[in-house]
Amino acid sequence: MSSVPQMSSGLSKLKKKHFRVKHQKVKLFRANEPLLSVFMWGVNHTINELSHVNIPVMLLPDDFRAYSKLKVDNHLFNKENMPSHFKIKEYCPLVFRNLRERFGIDDLDYKESMTRSQPILDDSSGKSGAKFYQSYDKLFIIKTLTSEEVERMHSFLKHYHPYIVERHGKTLLPQYLGMYRLTVDGVEHYVVAIRNVFSNHLMTHKKFDLKGSTVDREASDKEKEKDLPTYKDNDFVKEGMKIYIGEEAKAKLIETLTADVDFLTRLHLMDYSLLLGLHDCARAEQESRERAEREDDEDNHEDEDDSESGSGLESRGPLVDRLWGWSGVGHAVTSMATPPESPHAALMRDTSLQYEDAIIPELDIYAIPSKEGAPMKEIYFLAIIDVLTHYGVRKQAAKAAKTVKYGANVDGISTCDPEQYGKRFIEFMSKVIE
Repeated sequence: MSSVPQMSSGLSKLKKKHFRVKHQKVKLFRANEPLLSVFMWGVNHTINELSHVNIPVMLLPDDFRAYSKLKVDNHLFNKENMPSHFKIKEYCPLVFRNLRERFGIDDLDYKESMTRSQPILDDSSGKSGAKFYQSYDKLFIIKTLTSEEVERMHSFLKHYHPYIVERHGKTLLPQYLGMYRLTVDGVEHYVVAIRNVFSNHLMTHKKFDLKGSTVDREASDKEKEKDLPTYKDNDFVKEGMKIYIGEEAKAKLIETLTADVDFLTRLHLMDYSLLLGLHDCARAEQESRERAEREDDEDNHEDEDDSESGSGLESRGPLVDRLWGWSGVGHAVTSMATPPESPHAALMRDTSLQYEDAIIPELDIYAIPSKEGAPMKEIYFLAIIDVLTHYGVRKQAAKAAKTVKYGANVDGISTCDPEQYGKRFIEFMSKVIE
């Protein structure tokens, strides 16, 4: 037995001689504000942690109350980028992981989008004062919430998840992908991650926020000064706008909208909008020609190597198996969310460049092309946004105030009750879609 200690001491001598400390390659989360560095660190950490957790057969009520949290002190390795004290809390990790899966978003893709480079501040902050950021690849939106909205989100999630399951992901409701609390310098910030409605490679030339209401529904002069103003119902009607997508696509769209609105009405939710983005194909071609000419002038030939990489779309099996098309065109050129029972529709950032002016079904899930013979060749992006307003005391007070101001018989007041609101919303959309 006496030889054993000698052997171990021999080993330790060897170790001392040959073992060099390897410094772990640390991923840096560089951002120009601490909150974003902490967000990136948090998503990276929570997704890595989740990869070690078994996927449950089914979600339990406790999963909708669960959270994971972590406190970090003296975060020395990354001092120039990160605060030295911060806390991360992820709400309902298993529920959101399941939702990401049902929406065809791979966790590693999600992590890559959120952490490879810092999210970019978007200037489209709404009336609520929420801040919006886009992931660097423009696939996801990060929106700040109030603590009250986090509470509402919790009670909403219990109904939202079963609805997404029942609809096989076929919905125009926001696709909620993760919710976090970030504590930096003792201040708590709440954020939710959502899939971007607009394309990350097709330019949005015009956008509208439509409620089907006419009272106080114009873009302000201040709004119109923005690069991409958000126009409203009266602007839409004044311009004589219509959404030209054809009968078949309209029927599918109205069916989905109606199911979503019925769901929101059952939960007494209202004040949501249809977010509509327009991509003008002729204008995009013109912009692309001008860009090409500029690049020719600069003798910029760096792109030649990239063209051989292939799109990667062909190798993923028939798209029809995975995507439900809006229009009857060929092989489901346009599509909505990936059903849960299908193979993963991986998000392909790198192929975007090769589809200069076409819909990539796996990325542009909200896209619908204009029908043959429409006045202009356009691609529409549409989805329902801002779904968390409950018809409670505040809305009733707002309705009373507007009724005093405009009279009780004005049909276009946006603060009516949820049933009226939903009915008016669907009627308006049916009218403007052709």
